[in-house]
Amino acid sequence: MSTFDTAMTEELNLLLKFPSDSFMQGLKIHHDASNAIVNAAQRLYTKGLITQPDGGYLTDLGIDVADHARKVYSALFSKLN
Repeated sequence: MSTFDTAMTEELNLLLKFPSDSFMQGLKIHHDASNAIVNAAQRLYTKGLITQPDGGYLTDLGIDVADHARKVYSALFSKLN
């Protein structure tokens, strides 16, 4: 059985921070961000989900994955409340 590891969870959490109402808005990971966030951004960039290693915009693939992440989050969160 597959599970989300820590790195995947960090990546999913970072994807959830991208604005969902406009693809013309992105994120900038600042130099004082935690190592976990900096590393997650670098991994997402390497995987082709964001346009810059320090944030930028979601790519087409990133938009799809972020949308799925929001749906998973929404489904799991609603079950807790």
